Amino acid sequence: MRFQYTLRTAVEGVKTNKLRSGLTITGIVIGVAAIIIIESVGQGATASILSQLNSLGPATIRISPGKPPTSPSAFTGLFSDSLKNSDLTALENPNNVPNLKTIAPVVVVPGNISYQGVVKSDATILGTSSGVQDILQIYPATGSSITQDDINSRASVAIIGSNVASQLFGLSNPIGETIRIHNKNFRVIGVFAPKGQVFVFNVDDLVIIPYTTAQDYLMGIKYFNTIIAEANSKQDVPQVVADITRVLRFQHGITDPSKDDFYVLTQADAASRVSMITSLLTALLSAVAAVSLIVGGIGIMNIMLVSVTERTREIGLRKALGAKRIDILRQFIAEAVMLTAAGGILGIIIGGVISYFLSLVLGRLLSTGWSFVFPVGAAVIGFGVAALIGVVFGLYPARQAADKSPIEALRYE
Repeated sequence: MRFQYTLRTAVEGVKTNKLRSGLTITGIVIGVAAIIIIESVGQGATASILSQLNSLGPATIRISPGKPPTSPSAFTGLFSDSLKNSDLTALENPNNVPNLKTIAPVVVVPGNISYQGVVKSDATILGTSSGVQDILQIYPATGSSITQDDINSRASVAIIGSNVASQLFGLSNPIGETIRIHNKNFRVIGVFAPKGQVFVFNVDDLVIIPYTTAQDYLMGIKYFNTIIAEANSKQDVPQVVADITRVLRFQHGITDPSKDDFYVLTQADAASRVSMITSLLTALLSAVAAVSLIVGGIGIMNIMLVSVTERTREIGLRKALGAKRIDILRQFIAEAVMLTAAGGILGIIIGGVISYFLSLVLGRLLSTGWSFVFPVGAAVIGFGVAALIGVVFGLYPARQAADKSPIEALRYE
């Protein structure tokens, strides 16, 4: 039997009961579509996070307290007190870290801000220095920046983001007005230009105050939640990292590197960790989604066995007319592969469409430049696996059909 005839016979067998064929491939469609969606969202998330990381520039370095994170938690070390004011003073000394361009400590201040009864609960309040503006490339569109005098005097001044300004003050000019943070008054001295997402911060919802004020008057602490630094150039980053590590170990009296109570993260390190974490999560979710392909394969086997039983007389007649065992085997395997391959193609199309609309929704909800990524590799693998499932789960029913005796098959009622 020629291949073309086998294929045409398989097509006729599938078309005989269109509804049953459609329901049979549902599991394959769902499995492939789920894999496409998961891979697309995973790759889109990776691209979005890496884009935010790259917005800081390749010379940016982050110093965090505590041990290096062993999970994707962004708050590792948030409550550790290993980065002290004395550490900042040592790092600011150009003799200790000569290739350091800028350094900015960060104190995270949880809570709300308010103005005349209007409350904003989703603002990000940071105690820091003016250096963070150069590192993040964010500057007031109106007003002024925090100065060293503000740091030294623990001034109650604040720079607010554009969303904060519009929600608290409407169309009024906020410069010189007083807002409340932790029941303490702060005078607004500047408003950031609209910027959107930069690294993990939405600048439009940001409130910046002097870190000394945050430490002494709001949080009652003498340490930092993190320190952001910038080297003179990308080429200087390895040396700056080495110098920072050396200085902090000296400050903390650490001689064994395994006892470090801080860790230094470069942009390249952060990008590598993000890629690894998102890849692992995507692979895990894809493996879970692939289970439905196995379920779909079992459904294919069941339906093909039913089909063999229903077409017993047809099989006997074809064998009586000269069809060989291999011809019957090929026909039923071709039908199974055709069903699963069609399910794979349909799953790819549905998964791609859903992924596209998900990227639009996520981009709006998260206010980020979330881009749609179609996972070509996942599509090829999904289609290949679907076809392979047709072979694997269609082989047993095909052998059952091919092994039937023509005499017994013709007698079957």
